[in-house]
Amino acid sequence: MQRITILGSANAVAKPGQDNTHLLIESNEKKVMVDCGDNPVAKLFAAGSSILSVTDLVLTHFHADHVGSLPLLIMDMWLEKRSYPLVIHGLRVTLDKARRMLELFNWGEWQGMFPVMFNEIPEEGAENLIVGQGMHLSVLPVLHLVPTIGIRVRFSDGRVVAYSCDTEPCPNVIQLAKGADVLLQEAAGLAKGHTSPGQAGEIATRAGVKKLVLIHYDNRVVEEDLLTAARNPFKGEVALAKDLMVV
Repeated sequence: MQRITILGSANAVAKPGQDNTHLLIESNEKKVMVDCGDNPVAKLFAAGSSILSVTDLVLTHFHADHVGSLPLLIMDMWLEKRSYPLVIHGLRVTLDKARRMLELFNWGEWQGMFPVMFNEIPEEGAENLIVGQGMHLSVLPVLHLVPTIGIRVRFSDGRVVAYSCDTEPCPNVIQLAKGADVLLQEAAGLAKGHTSPGQAGEIATRAGVKKLVLIHYDNRVVEEDLLTAARNPFKGEVALAKDLMVV
């Protein structure tokens, strides 16, 4: 199995049927969750997976809509009697704050707590951060309001999927997405640290991707307006991310 499931597709404000943006990346050996949206436990179950199957967690940045459910995720793994390690990857500033958040719940005192390992990502990013049978995952810093990373995944069948995470247009987003089969590009709007649908189309064109999927958007905006704005500069396939969509 080699696939990416969109567990949540919303911007910072979740809506009915649209949770905060977080992903599940699966290969034969690895199950990597990217960020912790509103209710990752339920979303993993709905996607046919479980919290016990997750091998790695990538925290892209320390904003509440991306890390707010971390204590609950860890607690539920513990309550479900997980025994094998979980590896949490992130930039130093992200991991430091994540540890402090967990310490508020005295997680080090939980009886029978499973091992949690923190893997610090260098500021310049990391090629092949996570390597498993069928998958290589690399990261680069992008341009958001706080230190943030974007993701590029290469599967063994040659397919490449890039995820911009929260960012305004910048050279590293182009590099992450270069030649990708699918670009999951945030489209929260024209604001500092973010990208509009039109800018997303420009990025997809410059990077030469085959398919553009808009994510981290507000579903109160008319869908066709979002798609039309992206299609103006990009002539490839454009779609809107939906919760539980499989890429």
